[in-house]
Amino acid sequence: VNVVIFSLCEDALQVLLAPHSADVWALPQKSVTADESLECAALAAFSRRSRSPEIYLEQLYTYGDPERVPGQRAISVVYFALIPLDARGAEFEALRWQRLDQLPALAYDHAEIVAYALRRLRYKLEYSAVGFELLPDEFTLSELQHTYETILGETLDKRNFRRRILDAGIIEPTPHRRSGDGRPAQLYRYRPDAVAEVK
Repeated sequence: VNVVIFSLCEDALQVLLAPHSADVWALPQKSVTADESLECAALAAFSRRSRSPEIYLEQLYTYGDPERVPGQRAISVVYFALIPLDARGAEFEALRWQRLDQLPALAYDHAEIVAYALRRLRYKLEYSAVGFELLPDEFTLSELQHTYETILGETLDKRNFRRRILDAGIIEPTPHRRSGDGRPAQLYRYRPDAVAEVK
């Protein structure tokens, strides 16, 4: 299994990479043992690098082109995962978070895999609440909009975005506010009883 692990940091969508060879990086991977499920193998490939026991994980695609790894018949079941910034743990071995717009050279077909995972994430953002998986438990509407804009790579109209999000009924205000420049901003949270899939 390989895992495409996304997180938001420094105003950019980032992916976790492992060293492969000189100046070449790869997606974290793990060989599946005889008594191990694919999902458990995917979690084991990276879960020790996160402080959160609850991580969004979804199977992405199975890659099995005979020529994808030279000299070896390699079939990879690929998952993608979403980790909020406040759940990112210490990076073990030589793994590194890398901005998607500044990716180094990637091994084999891993650049294609990352690109497909990003397309899937953007598509799911259109009809599901998957974007909330990259946010802390409580967030401002500005932080929510910034998350969507960062993933989509485009600017959204502020009033239209807020109206649609609030009308969807998937978030609720908390009793808390966040201080900053100007007046304190209202903090919201994702409603636990919300319908997960909503346009």
